[in-house]
Amino acid sequence: MIVLAAALLHDIGNQVHRRMHPLFSAVLATPILTRLLPKVYEHPEIAAEIRGFILHAIYSHEADTPCLTTEASIVCIADGCDMFKGRGRLPFDLGNVNIHTVSALSIRDVKVERGERRPVRIRVEMDNSAGIFQVQELLRRKVDSGVLRDKVEIVAVAMPPGAATDQRIVSRLIYEEGVFKPF
Repeated sequence: MIVLAAALLHDIGNQVHRRMHPLFSAVLATPILTRLLPKVYEHPEIAAEIRGFILHAIYSHEADTPCLTTEASIVCIADGCDMFKGRGRLPFDLGNVNIHTVSALSIRDVKVERGERRPVRIRVEMDNSAGIFQVQELLRRKVDSGVLRDKVEIVAVAMPPGAATDQRIVSRLIYEEGVFKPF
């Protein structure tokens, strides 16, 4: 219940603003959880405790806030795995060309598997080496921010393995009106 509810509500605060959205998400989720959890948990004390764990998982899903529980760590890591190619397509097509959009477009697939050195492996397949930014600066930080850091290995693979070149995402850019644009 904790992971499910936190996963569903962790980004609800984006309706207020991207900046500080974990805080806004926790605030907006509180009345929803207060209304729904008593329908699942008969004892008010248990519902209140579960609500606290859910709110912690929501609030700590960004890498700059430590995840203190296994459930919060799962939500944070799962959020970090949400870096597929499609997430960067619209901003890129609208002219927002930067390392964030280019690296997001570089991610072919993310797979959660049984690990070889640790119990869990997150395998990130990249069409372009720029995807390493997503792995190093986003996913790694989310894994490191929680209690599961010693249980997860991250493997990033440029596809196809062994190829000498990457798929090109950007050929030419022009800087005008304060932004880089493909042309």
